[in-house]
Amino acid sequence: MGTEGARALLERAGTLNLQTGNLLSWGCGRKKCPATPSEEVRDSIQKILTEWSSKVGQDQNQEIVDVLECTVAQAVEKMNPEERDELKVSAKLFIVGSYSSSIRDAVDMACSSLGVAQIDSVIIAPPPVEDGTSLSLEYLQPYWQELETLVENKKIVAIGTSDLDKTLLEQLYVWAQVKPSSNQVNLASCCVMPPDLTAFAKQFDIQLLTHNDPKELLCEASFQEVLQESIQNIKAHEWIPLWILRYSVIVKSRGIIKSKGYIMQAKRNAS
Repeated sequence: MGTEGARALLERAGTLNLQTGNLLSWGCGRKKCPATPSEEVRDSIQKILTEWSSKVGQDQNQEIVDVLECTVAQAVEKMNPEERDELKVSAKLFIVGSYSSSIRDAVDMACSSLGVAQIDSVIIAPPPVEDGTSLSLEYLQPYWQELETLVENKKIVAIGTSDLDKTLLEQLYVWAQVKPSSNQVNLASCCVMPPDLTAFAKQFDIQLLTHNDPKELLCEASFQEVLQESIQNIKAHEWIPLWILRYSVIVKSRGIIKSKGYIMQAKRNAS
């Protein structure tokens, strides 16, 4: 039976919500750990799709739904409320399609998955711009406003950015109601922090962090490839990823990661 049940569900659904659960529980078990963030997210999604589809096949009476929840129950770990004050929940959100409303969906799903009322910090990776277009404040504004609303609604404590140069970070800082608390810099593109960015960040108490994420963590073609490999004969080309959220749960006192995983949403574009 295998993937037939999963394929039938995916052919009727309009939205796919996928959660990997805690990667530290199973991420490096069977083979070497992925070398890059892109490999890690691909491997994680493929494993969950494969395990989920094998379990769907055992249930002949699986209900057809428009929003399909793809996860493996034992992989998802909700936080113990008694430990909440000792833990920091941080997330980085990669928008694949240009939908600013995706931010609210991503944060709501992360809170629900982890069993928390709010996330301590969310960094947004700039959504992809069209070829020949450079990133601008005007382009970032709707996404930042969505984050600001979530801060006002106490769903997020602090918000940050990624890969902004000094000019754009300053423009965002001056315009924003809720100021960026951090900015990630990709060390693949600069071995040393730019002095003007460092000076500005220090002046306005913005934390500069480093990262090694690619511009596109998981492109549309890669997601469709993983879907095709995991579930036989699926019409993978109909599925488009909207966003991917990577979260970490860190023990504050020791600085160790207790849990990390990915949550993503895709939509079916059956034309």
